[in-house]
Amino acid sequence: MTKMQNITHADKLSSGPAGARATVERLGGSLIRDVANAGMGLEDIIALWYGEPDLPTPEFICQAAAASLAQGDTFYTENFGIPGLRVALAEYMSQLYQRPVDYTRVAVTASGMSATNLMQQVLTDPGDNVVVTAPVWPNLIETIRVMGGEPRFAWLQFGNQGWSLDLDQMFDLVDSRTRAILINSPSNPTGWVMTRHEMKEVLDFCRARGIWVLSDEVYARVVYDRPVAPSFLEIAEPDDRLVVVNSFSKSWCMTGWRLGWLTAPAALMPTLEKMIEFHYSCPAHFSQVAGITAVRKGEAFVRNTVAQYKLARDLVIDRLQGMPKVRVHRPEGAFYAFFAVDGMDDSLAKCREILLRSRVGLAPGAAFGPQGEGFIRLCFAQTLDRLDDAMDRLEPLLA
Repeated sequence: MTKMQNITHADKLSSGPAGARATVERLGGSLIRDVANAGMGLEDIIALWYGEPDLPTPEFICQAAAASLAQGDTFYTENFGIPGLRVALAEYMSQLYQRPVDYTRVAVTASGMSATNLMQQVLTDPGDNVVVTAPVWPNLIETIRVMGGEPRFAWLQFGNQGWSLDLDQMFDLVDSRTRAILINSPSNPTGWVMTRHEMKEVLDFCRARGIWVLSDEVYARVVYDRPVAPSFLEIAEPDDRLVVVNSFSKSWCMTGWRLGWLTAPAALMPTLEKMIEFHYSCPAHFSQVAGITAVRKGEAFVRNTVAQYKLARDLVIDRLQGMPKVRVHRPEGAFYAFFAVDGMDDSLAKCREILLRSRVGLAPGAAFGPQGEGFIRLCFAQTLDRLDDAMDRLEPLLA
Protein backbone atom coordinates (compact mmCIF):
# COMPACT_ATOMS: atom_id res chain seq x y z
CA MET A 1 0.00 0.00 0.00
CA THR A 2 1.38 3.43 -0.95
CA LYS A 3 1.71 6.37 1.43
CA MET A 4 -1.12 8.12 -0.43
CA GLN A 5 -3.39 5.07 -0.01
CA ASN A 6 -2.60 5.05 3.70
CA ILE A 7 -3.61 8.71 4.02
CA THR A 8 -6.83 8.17 2.05
CA HIS A 9 -7.80 5.19 4.19
CA ALA A 10 -7.07 7.08 7.42
CA ASP A 11 -9.12 10.05 6.23
CA LYS A 12 -12.01 7.73 5.47
CA LEU A 13 -11.87 6.16 8.92
CA SER A 14 -11.92 9.51 10.69
CA SER A 15 -14.28 11.34 8.35
CA GLY A 16 -17.16 11.40 10.87
CA PRO A 17 -17.20 13.45 14.08
CA ALA A 18 -16.58 10.38 16.26
CA GLY A 19 -14.14 8.66 13.92
CA ALA A 20 -16.45 5.67 13.55
CA ARG A 21 -17.61 4.11 10.28
CA ALA A 22 -19.45 6.80 8.34
CA THR A 23 -22.28 4.32 7.65
CA VAL A 24 -22.84 3.82 11.36
CA GLU A 25 -22.52 7.50 12.27
CA ARG A 26 -25.24 8.31 9.75
CA LEU A 27 -27.75 6.01 11.43
CA GLY A 28 -30.70 7.84 12.93
CA GLY A 29 -31.57 7.47 16.60
CA SER A 30 -34.78 5.81 17.75
CA LEU A 31 -37.71 8.22 17.69
CA ILE A 32 -39.53 5.88 20.07
CA ARG A 33 -36.69 6.25 22.55
CA ASP A 34 -36.81 10.00 21.94
CA VAL A 35 -40.32 10.17 23.36
CA ALA A 36 -39.59 7.64 26.10
CA ASN A 37 -36.53 9.57 27.24
CA ALA A 38 -38.62 12.73 27.45
CA GLY A 39 -41.00 10.89 29.77
CA MET A 40 -38.40 9.38 32.08
CA GLY A 41 -38.74 10.88 35.53
CA LEU A 42 -42.22 12.30 34.95
CA GLU A 43 -44.88 11.18 37.39
CA ASP A 44 -48.11 9.37 36.59
CA ILE A 45 -46.99 8.19 33.13
CA ILE A 46 -48.98 5.56 31.24
CA ALA A 47 -46.21 4.21 29.03
CA LEU A 48 -47.60 2.70 25.82
CA TRP A 49 -44.57 3.49 23.64
CA TYR A 50 -42.63 0.20 23.73
CA GLY A 51 -43.77 -3.12 22.31
CA GLU A 52 -43.84 -4.79 25.68
CA PRO A 53 -46.60 -6.46 27.72
CA ASP A 54 -47.14 -5.09 31.21
CA LEU A 55 -47.28 -8.64 32.58
CA PRO A 56 -44.12 -10.00 34.21
CA THR A 57 -42.79 -13.35 33.06
CA PRO A 58 -44.97 -16.11 34.56
CA GLU A 59 -43.74 -17.65 37.79
CA PHE A 60 -43.35 -21.18 36.42
CA ILE A 61 -40.85 -19.92 33.84
CA CYS A 62 -38.93 -17.88 36.42
CA GLN A 63 -38.75 -20.89 38.73
CA ALA A 64 -37.17 -22.98 35.97
CA ALA A 65 -34.46 -20.33 35.51
CA ALA A 66 -33.87 -20.07 39.26
CA ALA A 67 -33.46 -23.84 39.55
CA SER A 68 -31.03 -23.79 36.63
CA LEU A 69 -28.96 -21.07 38.30
CA ALA A 70 -29.02 -22.93 41.60
CA GLN A 71 -27.54 -26.03 40.00
CA GLY A 72 -24.72 -24.04 38.40
CA ASP A 73 -25.85 -23.59 34.80
CA THR A 74 -23.70 -20.49 34.37
CA PHE A 75 -21.17 -21.68 31.79
CA TYR A 76 -20.93 -21.44 27.99
CA THR A 77 -23.24 -23.63 25.94
CA GLU A 78 -23.12 -24.78 22.33
CA ASN A 79 -23.25 -21.94 19.79
CA PHE A 80 -26.64 -23.09 18.55
CA GLY A 81 -28.01 -23.43 22.09
CA ILE A 82 -28.54 -26.39 24.37
CA PRO A 83 -29.89 -29.47 22.56
CA GLY A 84 -32.92 -29.68 24.87
CA LEU A 85 -34.21 -26.27 23.76
CA ARG A 86 -33.48 -26.86 20.09
CA VAL A 87 -35.43 -30.11 20.20
CA ALA A 88 -38.28 -28.47 22.14
CA LEU A 89 -38.52 -25.66 19.59
CA ALA A 90 -38.44 -28.09 16.65
CA GLU A 91 -41.27 -30.12 18.18
CA TYR A 92 -43.22 -26.95 19.00
CA MET A 93 -43.01 -25.68 15.41
CA SER A 94 -43.69 -29.11 13.91
CA GLN A 95 -46.91 -29.36 15.90
CA LEU A 96 -47.90 -25.74 15.32
CA TYR A 97 -47.47 -25.87 11.53
CA GLN A 98 -48.15 -29.56 10.90
CA ARG A 99 -44.88 -29.84 8.99
CA PRO A 100 -41.75 -31.54 10.35
CA VAL A 101 -38.97 -29.16 11.41
CA ASP A 102 -35.70 -30.89 12.29
CA TYR A 103 -33.90 -29.56 15.35
CA THR A 104 -30.65 -29.32 13.36
CA ARG A 105 -32.20 -26.37 11.47
CA VAL A 106 -32.88 -24.45 14.70
CA ALA A 107 -30.45 -21.94 16.24
CA VAL A 108 -31.21 -20.38 19.62
CA THR A 109 -30.24 -16.71 19.64
CA ALA A 110 -29.69 -13.97 22.19
CA SER A 111 -33.03 -12.32 21.23
CA GLY A 112 -34.96 -12.00 18.00
CA MET A 113 -33.04 -8.79 17.35
CA SER A 114 -29.75 -10.71 17.42
CA ALA A 115 -31.19 -13.20 14.95
CA THR A 116 -32.13 -10.37 12.59
CA ASN A 117 -28.69 -8.80 12.89
CA LEU A 118 -27.05 -12.16 12.23
CA MET A 119 -28.99 -12.62 9.03
CA GLN A 120 -28.02 -9.22 7.68
CA GLN A 121 -24.37 -9.90 8.55
CA VAL A 122 -24.56 -13.24 6.74
CA LEU A 123 -26.41 -12.06 3.63
CA THR A 124 -25.94 -8.34 2.95
CA ASP A 125 -22.88 -6.71 1.39
CA PRO A 126 -22.44 -2.95 0.93
CA GLY A 127 -24.47 -1.91 -2.10
CA ASP A 128 -26.95 -4.78 -1.80
CA ASN A 129 -30.60 -4.05 -1.14
CA VAL A 130 -33.30 -5.76 0.90
CA VAL A 131 -36.98 -5.22 0.13
CA VAL A 132 -38.96 -4.69 3.34
CA THR A 133 -42.69 -4.59 4.00
CA ALA A 134 -43.42 -1.28 5.76
CA PRO A 135 -44.32 0.59 7.94
CA VAL A 136 -42.03 -1.56 10.03
CA TRP A 137 -40.21 -1.60 13.36
CA PRO A 138 -37.23 0.73 12.82
CA ASN A 139 -34.63 -1.73 14.13
CA LEU A 140 -35.29 -4.01 11.16
CA ILE A 141 -34.50 -1.17 8.77
CA GLU A 142 -31.30 -0.15 10.52
CA THR A 143 -29.83 -3.66 10.55
CA ILE A 144 -29.73 -3.39 6.75
CA ARG A 145 -28.14 0.06 6.80
CA VAL A 146 -25.51 -1.03 9.34
CA MET A 147 -24.19 -3.45 6.73
CA GLY A 148 -24.08 -0.75 4.05
CA GLY A 149 -27.21 -2.14 2.42
CA GLU A 150 -30.24 -0.28 1.11
CA PRO A 151 -33.72 -0.94 2.49
CA ARG A 152 -36.37 -0.68 -0.22
CA PHE A 153 -39.84 -0.19 1.18
CA ALA A 154 -42.88 -2.10 -0.02
CA TRP A 155 -45.49 0.11 1.62
CA LEU A 156 -48.66 -1.39 3.02
CA GLN A 157 -51.71 0.55 1.89
CA PHE A 158 -54.14 2.00 4.45
CA GLY A 159 -57.57 1.55 2.86
CA ASN A 160 -61.21 1.23 3.82
CA GLN A 161 -60.81 -2.50 4.50
CA GLY A 162 -57.63 -2.23 6.53
CA TRP A 163 -53.98 -2.65 5.58
CA SER A 164 -53.00 -4.47 2.38
CA LEU A 165 -49.89 -5.24 0.33
CA ASP A 166 -49.57 -4.89 -3.44
CA LEU A 167 -47.30 -7.82 -4.31
CA ASP A 168 -46.63 -6.60 -7.84
CA GLN A 169 -45.38 -3.26 -6.53
CA MET A 170 -43.17 -5.12 -4.09
CA PHE A 171 -41.76 -7.41 -6.77
CA ASP A 172 -40.99 -4.38 -8.97
CA LEU A 173 -38.50 -3.21 -6.32
CA VAL A 174 -36.34 -6.30 -6.85
CA ASP A 175 -33.27 -5.98 -9.07
CA SER A 176 -29.89 -7.66 -9.57
CA ARG A 177 -28.60 -6.33 -6.21
CA THR A 178 -31.54 -7.61 -4.15
CA ARG A 179 -30.45 -10.19 -1.57
CA ALA A 180 -33.73 -10.78 0.23
CA ILE A 181 -37.34 -9.84 0.80
CA LEU A 182 -37.99 -9.19 4.47
CA ILE A 183 -41.55 -9.82 5.62
CA ASN A 184 -42.84 -8.84 9.06
CA SER A 185 -46.14 -10.62 9.72
CA PRO A 186 -48.03 -10.14 11.96
CA SER A 187 -46.86 -6.60 11.47
CA ASN A 188 -45.41 -4.20 13.98
CA PRO A 189 -46.90 -1.55 13.89
CA THR A 190 -49.97 -2.11 11.67
CA GLY A 191 -51.27 -5.50 12.82
CA TRP A 192 -51.49 -6.62 9.18
CA VAL A 193 -51.23 -10.40 8.66
CA MET A 194 -49.96 -11.86 5.39
CA THR A 195 -52.15 -14.60 3.92
CA ARG A 196 -50.83 -18.04 3.08
CA HIS A 197 -51.58 -17.39 -0.60
CA GLU A 198 -49.46 -14.23 -0.51
CA MET A 199 -46.65 -16.15 1.18
CA LYS A 200 -46.71 -18.74 -1.57
CA GLU A 201 -46.45 -16.03 -4.23
CA VAL A 202 -43.48 -14.46 -2.43
CA LEU A 203 -41.76 -17.82 -1.97
CA ASP A 204 -42.25 -18.78 -5.63
CA PHE A 205 -40.95 -15.39 -6.76
CA CYS A 206 -37.83 -15.67 -4.59
CA ARG A 207 -37.19 -19.28 -5.61
CA ALA A 208 -37.20 -18.29 -9.28
CA ARG A 209 -34.58 -15.59 -8.65
CA GLY A 210 -32.45 -17.33 -6.03
CA ILE A 211 -33.02 -14.62 -3.42
CA TRP A 212 -33.82 -15.10 0.25
CA VAL A 213 -37.01 -14.73 2.24
CA LEU A 214 -36.43 -13.35 5.73
CA SER A 215 -39.62 -13.75 7.74
CA ASP A 216 -39.98 -11.98 11.09
CA GLU A 217 -42.70 -14.01 12.82
CA VAL A 218 -42.16 -12.72 16.36
CA TYR A 219 -45.92 -12.06 16.75
CA ALA A 220 -46.96 -15.43 15.27
CA ARG A 221 -49.05 -16.36 18.31
CA VAL A 222 -50.57 -12.91 18.84
CA VAL A 223 -53.48 -13.22 16.40
CA TYR A 224 -57.16 -12.89 17.14
CA ASP A 225 -59.07 -15.17 14.77
CA ARG A 226 -56.95 -18.34 14.85
CA PRO A 227 -54.37 -20.05 17.10
CA VAL A 228 -51.36 -19.01 15.00
CA ALA A 229 -50.66 -16.71 12.06
CA PRO A 230 -49.78 -18.16 8.65
CA SER A 231 -46.09 -19.03 8.42
CA PHE A 232 -43.66 -19.63 5.58
CA LEU A 233 -42.72 -22.82 7.45
CA GLU A 234 -46.10 -24.27 6.44
CA ILE A 235 -45.32 -24.07 2.73
CA ALA A 236 -41.53 -24.10 2.37
CA GLU A 237 -39.21 -27.02 1.76
CA PRO A 238 -36.31 -27.54 4.18
CA ASP A 239 -33.72 -26.41 1.62
CA ASP A 240 -35.53 -23.25 0.51
CA ARG A 241 -33.68 -19.96 0.95
CA LEU A 242 -35.86 -19.06 3.91
CA VAL A 243 -35.00 -17.90 7.42
CA VAL A 244 -37.76 -17.49 9.99
CA VAL A 245 -37.01 -15.37 13.06
CA ASN A 246 -38.91 -15.78 16.30
CA SER A 247 -38.65 -14.72 19.92
CA PHE A 248 -39.78 -15.58 23.43
CA SER A 249 -40.46 -11.91 24.19
CA LYS A 250 -44.06 -11.45 23.10
CA SER A 251 -45.78 -14.84 23.46
CA TRP A 252 -44.36 -15.67 26.90
CA CYS A 253 -43.78 -12.12 28.26
CA MET A 254 -40.00 -12.60 28.29
CA THR A 255 -38.78 -9.32 26.78
CA GLY A 256 -35.96 -8.88 29.30
CA TRP A 257 -34.62 -12.43 28.93
CA ARG A 258 -33.15 -11.69 25.47
CA LEU A 259 -33.95 -15.08 24.01
CA GLY A 260 -35.03 -15.94 20.48
CA TRP A 261 -34.46 -18.44 17.71
CA LEU A 262 -34.24 -18.79 13.97
CA THR A 263 -35.02 -21.61 11.57
CA ALA A 264 -32.83 -21.90 8.48
CA PRO A 265 -31.86 -24.41 5.77
CA ALA A 266 -29.24 -26.97 6.75
CA ALA A 267 -26.73 -25.62 4.21
CA LEU A 268 -26.64 -22.26 6.02
CA MET A 269 -26.09 -23.64 9.52
CA PRO A 270 -22.25 -23.93 9.43
CA THR A 271 -21.99 -20.27 8.43
CA LEU A 272 -24.48 -19.26 11.12
CA GLU A 273 -22.51 -21.21 13.71
CA LYS A 274 -19.37 -19.20 12.92
CA MET A 275 -21.28 -15.92 13.05
CA ILE A 276 -22.88 -16.76 16.39
CA GLU A 277 -19.42 -17.50 17.81
CA PHE A 278 -18.13 -14.13 16.65
CA HIS A 279 -21.30 -12.27 17.68
CA TYR A 280 -22.26 -13.43 21.20
CA SER A 281 -20.94 -17.04 21.42
CA CYS A 282 -24.13 -18.44 22.94
CA PRO A 283 -27.27 -17.44 24.84
CA ALA A 284 -27.26 -17.74 28.64
CA HIS A 285 -27.78 -21.34 29.77
CA PHE A 286 -30.36 -20.56 32.47
CA SER A 287 -32.41 -18.45 30.05
CA GLN A 288 -32.49 -21.41 27.67
CA VAL A 289 -33.74 -23.70 30.45
CA ALA A 290 -36.51 -21.17 31.08
CA GLY A 291 -37.23 -21.30 27.34
CA ILE A 292 -37.74 -25.07 27.45
CA THR A 293 -40.30 -24.62 30.22
CA ALA A 294 -42.04 -21.83 28.30
CA VAL A 295 -42.41 -23.95 25.16
CA ARG A 296 -43.33 -27.19 26.95
CA LYS A 297 -45.67 -25.81 29.61
CA GLY A 298 -46.74 -22.37 28.44
CA GLU A 299 -49.53 -23.06 25.97
CA ALA A 300 -52.35 -22.19 28.38
CA PHE A 301 -50.54 -18.97 29.31
CA VAL A 302 -50.22 -17.98 25.63
CA ARG A 303 -53.91 -18.61 24.92
CA ASN A 304 -55.08 -16.75 28.02
CA THR A 305 -52.79 -13.81 27.38
CA VAL A 306 -53.91 -13.43 23.76
CA ALA A 307 -57.54 -13.54 24.94
CA GLN A 308 -56.73 -10.60 27.25
CA TYR A 309 -55.02 -8.75 24.41
CA LYS A 310 -58.16 -9.18 22.30
CA LEU A 311 -60.26 -7.50 24.99
CA ALA A 312 -57.67 -4.75 25.20
CA ARG A 313 -57.63 -4.35 21.41
CA ASP A 314 -61.38 -3.98 21.24
CA LEU A 315 -61.47 -1.45 24.08
CA VAL A 316 -58.80 0.73 22.48
CA ILE A 317 -60.07 0.50 18.90
CA ASP A 318 -63.67 1.19 19.93
CA ARG A 319 -62.57 4.26 21.86
CA LEU A 320 -60.30 5.53 19.07
CA GLN A 321 -62.98 5.04 16.42
CA GLY A 322 -65.20 7.34 18.47
CA MET A 323 -62.71 10.22 18.16
CA PRO A 324 -63.44 12.46 15.14
CA LYS A 325 -59.81 13.16 14.19
CA VAL A 326 -58.74 9.51 14.30
CA ARG A 327 -58.78 6.87 11.55
CA VAL A 328 -57.90 3.35 12.63
CA HIS A 329 -58.51 -0.29 11.68
CA ARG A 330 -58.90 -3.22 14.04
CA PRO A 331 -55.58 -5.11 13.80
CA GLU A 332 -55.59 -8.80 12.91
CA GLY A 333 -52.45 -9.50 14.90
CA ALA A 334 -49.73 -8.09 17.19
CA PHE A 335 -50.78 -5.74 20.00
CA TYR A 336 -50.72 -2.26 18.53
CA ALA A 337 -53.19 0.35 17.40
CA PHE A 338 -51.58 2.26 14.51
CA PHE A 339 -53.89 5.20 13.95
CA ALA A 340 -53.90 8.23 11.68
CA VAL A 341 -54.64 11.68 13.09
CA ASP A 342 -56.20 14.18 10.69
CA GLY A 343 -54.11 17.31 10.23
CA MET A 344 -51.01 15.89 11.95
CA ASP A 345 -47.81 16.32 9.94
CA ASP A 346 -45.23 15.87 12.73
CA SER A 347 -45.93 12.73 14.74
CA LEU A 348 -42.85 13.17 16.93
CA ALA A 349 -43.94 16.66 18.01
CA LYS A 350 -47.49 15.40 18.54
CA CYS A 351 -46.33 12.52 20.75
CA ARG A 352 -44.22 14.91 22.80
CA GLU A 353 -47.24 17.20 23.19
CA ILE A 354 -49.47 14.28 24.20
CA LEU A 355 -46.87 13.13 26.71
CA LEU A 356 -46.63 16.52 28.41
CA ARG A 357 -50.36 17.28 28.38
CA SER A 358 -51.82 13.84 29.15
CA ARG A 359 -48.92 11.82 30.60
CA VAL A 360 -49.59 9.07 28.01
CA GLY A 361 -46.50 7.80 26.20
CA LEU A 362 -46.97 6.85 22.53
CA ALA A 363 -44.67 6.06 19.59
CA PRO A 364 -44.51 8.44 16.60
CA GLY A 365 -45.42 6.94 13.25
CA ALA A 366 -42.38 8.57 11.64
CA ALA A 367 -40.25 6.02 13.53
CA PHE A 368 -41.60 3.28 11.25
CA GLY A 369 -40.49 4.81 7.95
CA PRO A 370 -41.32 7.97 5.99
CA GLN A 371 -44.86 6.88 5.10
CA GLY A 372 -45.51 6.21 8.78
CA GLU A 373 -45.72 9.97 9.25
CA GLY A 374 -49.26 11.02 10.07
CA PHE A 375 -49.74 7.95 12.30
CA ILE A 376 -49.17 7.13 15.97
CA ARG A 377 -48.59 3.69 17.52
CA LEU A 378 -50.15 2.65 20.83
CA CYS A 379 -49.23 -0.65 22.51
CA PHE A 380 -52.37 -2.12 24.09
CA ALA A 381 -50.69 -5.07 25.86
CA GLN A 382 -51.84 -3.56 29.16
CA THR A 383 -54.57 -3.99 31.76
CA LEU A 384 -58.03 -2.80 30.77
CA ASP A 385 -58.22 -0.27 33.62
CA ARG A 386 -54.92 1.26 32.58
CA LEU A 387 -56.02 1.47 28.95
CA ASP A 388 -59.37 3.01 29.89
CA ASP A 389 -57.51 5.67 31.85
CA ALA A 390 -55.19 6.29 28.89
CA MET A 391 -58.11 6.73 26.49
CA ASP A 392 -59.82 9.17 28.88
CA ARG A 393 -56.64 11.24 28.88
CA LEU A 394 -56.17 11.07 25.10
CA GLU A 395 -59.71 11.87 24.06
CA PRO A 396 -59.55 15.66 24.67
CA LEU A 397 -56.41 15.84 22.51
CA LEU A 398 -57.73 13.68 19.65
CA ALA A 399 -61.44 14.49 19.55
